[in-house]
Amino acid sequence: MSTLRTLALGLLLSLSLGACQKDGGSTPAPAPAPPPTPVSTTFTNPLLASGPDPWVYQKDGIYYFLSTSGGDVRIRKTAKMSELASGPIVIAWMPTSAANSHDVWAPELHFLDGKWYIYFTAGPGSCCGGQRLWVLENANADPTTGTWTEKGRIYNSTADFWAIDGTVFEQGGKRYLLWSGHSTDTNDTQRLYISEMSNPWTLTGPRVELSSPQYTWERSGPLPVNEGPEIIQHGGKTFLVYSASHCFTDDYCLGMLTMSSTDDPLKASAWTKTPTPVFSTNAAGGAYGPGHNGFFKSKDGTEDWLVYHANNLVGQGCGDNRNPRIQRFAWNADNSPNFGTPTPINVPQIRPAGE
Repeated sequence: MSTLRTLALGLLLSLSLGACQKDGGSTPAPAPAPPPTPVSTTFTNPLLASGPDPWVYQKDGIYYFLSTSGGDVRIRKTAKMSELASGPIVIAWMPTSAANSHDVWAPELHFLDGKWYIYFTAGPGSCCGGQRLWVLENANADPTTGTWTEKGRIYNSTADFWAIDGTVFEQGGKRYLLWSGHSTDTNDTQRLYISEMSNPWTLTGPRVELSSPQYTWERSGPLPVNEGPEIIQHGGKTFLVYSASHCFTDDYCLGMLTMSSTDDPLKASAWTKTPTPVFSTNAAGGAYGPGHNGFFKSKDGTEDWLVYHANNLVGQGCGDNRNPRIQRFAWNADNSPNFGTPTPINVPQIRPAGE
């Protein structure tokens, strides 16, 4: 009997110890990882509260954004255009002389012949007085670093008049400068001109007029205006998209010239003007006076995008209320661009593909 009692007690003690060891050595199950924060697939216009005359240059997966600041040239850098507001800013250039000390407008960044160049407008003082085109050069791989050297003015020596909004393009193995200017010192009508370039800071040959404000929609405001020329090439054609009418008005809009990509850009007769605007005010969407555009590709290279400025409200004119917006555009059956209507502000839009 004592043996059985002893065995029973031993068994109970063993079970008790085993239970204690099991309870004491248990490890709580790990808590499940929180779900990843969803990445937004949309953005809204405007991208910034202010940014007149926007320009975007894309290289090696990076976007460089420039716009009119009025007193300097600055570059904003981003990997995603839909997140432009978070991109860092560097001041690339400050005025160096009285001749370019005022009204610093519409800077454009280009990568040419292995170096970076910025084309911008500036003058000696008073509103819009004596505006001319200037060129900066930087040999560094990243245009937000290194040193920007002033190369001086770029102009045609036989027609050195008021000039703004310079841009560069290539066709047929030659490089050209496009800009908006006056025909003489006394005629204020803004026209579009072109000259061939011998290097990124020098013009050669004649100045040729490509367009003047001829339609009613190009002549609204205190002065008739064609300005902000930009080039996009597609399907064997070259399209010159420009801004028409004065920026003081809500009639500011985009017009377009077209030519064959194999023709001579200096031959004015080779260009055909579209008789109606190709992009204009959308009052219901808060896009008044849309213009001064540029072009860029989506991150993955599959989509074409338009960058432009507009005002949110009626009658805001040419000031800092103009803000940058972007939207995707398509191509018509004849290979011309179809920009559609300015997208409404504060309404979610699908991000550029690849972002």
